Amino acid sequence: MISSAGYTPAIATAAIEVDHTAAIAFGRLFISNPDLVSPIQTHTALKAYDRKTFYGGDAHGYTDYPTLDAAPVTEQLQSVALLP
Repeated sequence: MISSAGYTPAIATAAIEVDHTAAIAFGRLFISNPDLVSPIQTHTALKAYDRKTFYGGDAHGYTDYPTLDAAPVTEQLQSVALLP
């Protein structure tokens, strides 16, 4: 089972450890942290999302959040074996 809905990385880890779920899906946090894996691994504070920019308008709010470092997101995901 995959669960979602407002999990923080810490709560997600706890839910998996007690077998509440097998995996956690992050939606809103992934929008504001396009490199979500990197700040979770380095225990860096996550950027807040702007709910007013969801589902309409232009690219603001979906494609303009900066990454933690300069590496493209695909390279970061490959580095943690989430992409081939």
